[in-house]
Amino acid sequence: MKQIIQHFTDDDLYKLTMCCAVIDNFPRAQVKYSFTDRDNTIYPPGFAASLTEQIQMLEEVVITDDEIDFMKHKCYYLPHWFFKYLKGYRFNHKWIKAWQDDEGRLSIEIEGSWADTILLEVKVLAIISELFYIMTGQTAKLDYEAHYKNSYDKAERLLEAGCIFTDFGTRRRASFESEDILVQAMKDCYTSRSWPGRFVGTSNVYLAMKHDLLPVGTMAHEFICAIGGMYGPQMANNIAMESWRNTFRGALGTYLYDSFGWEIFSLNFSEDFANLFKGLRIDSGDNREQLQKIVAKYKSLGIDPKTKQIVFSNALNTDQAIELHKYASAYCQPSFGIGTHFTNDFADIKPMNIVIKLVAAKITESWSFYNDTCKLSEDDGKYTGKPEVIKRFMDALNLNTLP
Repeated sequence: MKQIIQHFTDDDLYKLTMCCAVIDNFPRAQVKYSFTDRDNTIYPPGFAASLTEQIQMLEEVVITDDEIDFMKHKCYYLPHWFFKYLKGYRFNHKWIKAWQDDEGRLSIEIEGSWADTILLEVKVLAIISELFYIMTGQTAKLDYEAHYKNSYDKAERLLEAGCIFTDFGTRRRASFESEDILVQAMKDCYTSRSWPGRFVGTSNVYLAMKHDLLPVGTMAHEFICAIGGMYGPQMANNIAMESWRNTFRGALGTYLYDSFGWEIFSLNFSEDFANLFKGLRIDSGDNREQLQKIVAKYKSLGIDPKTKQIVFSNALNTDQAIELHKYASAYCQPSFGIGTHFTNDFADIKPMNIVIKLVAAKITESWSFYNDTCKLSEDDGKYTGKPEVIKRFMDALNLNTLP
């Protein structure tokens, strides 16, 4: 079987920026991750064994000088000591265990140093997605010629509507080729003439390098969730923002605020943070309702929300992004991170609904126990974590009802 991940930077940029911040602020932290298939998929026999083989292949994937040179040029905010760390980084299959139950359902657990294991999530999800289509014989349905045209058409519509958008689709792509072709098509469309909108680039660092685009991204929920596990949810956002400021010294990008809900984030989002971060990212809840909360918060701090970028990334498609752009442009500088709709939109192919979430953390390896954590999404029914942990966090935040 072919090796699915062949390049170290075939990964989302925010995994690398978070890795840097973890080393800088929590160098001894240990974590656990768990895999969830929201569709309760039955995987083919031998899938876990083939996945384990692919993970073992990662041990031979190392960063190249070309990749480091590209990141030094494009990701100026990353300190140079971090590239020395990446030069010596090696994956270890012992950090991850995968197995199937008698019916074929897949389970995955990851455990180890946070600085090490943080670079597994996106790669493993991308492997699972592509491997599933290979082992179920669906790769023949991946019509890449039609995919190029479809992707070009999507870009054309978004650009004509004035949308600023980025590819966020690595983790649930149909294949490496599907994302590669998507990025090429969108770049071809964007450079074909002048447009009201803008194709910014891709979250995938390797494809950004290949196509001479900007790698885009800042952080994921795991950064705040791990801190919530170690210190509690009440001040997790505050500690996360302070840590980000400590590492990136002003180049803070956009903040992902919804790990424990809007209310506790709003209490932690003081004027200094509001001025320092370029904007906020909406990844759950009703987009319009969330935007109005953000606008009101900025105004309460004496900040014009039209000077702030709001990134919408909540399972969007082309039509939704265009409509949301029309609405949000009156309030802020909207932009859009679009994932599965870009990289896994093929006729007769069902995109996978899979995630790997950080579920426990401890600040140092010398602790004999982990603290469980969870994610309290703004979407009803999408809380992630053990029920008793969710309840404990909600009680701590004075949130009285489960979705």
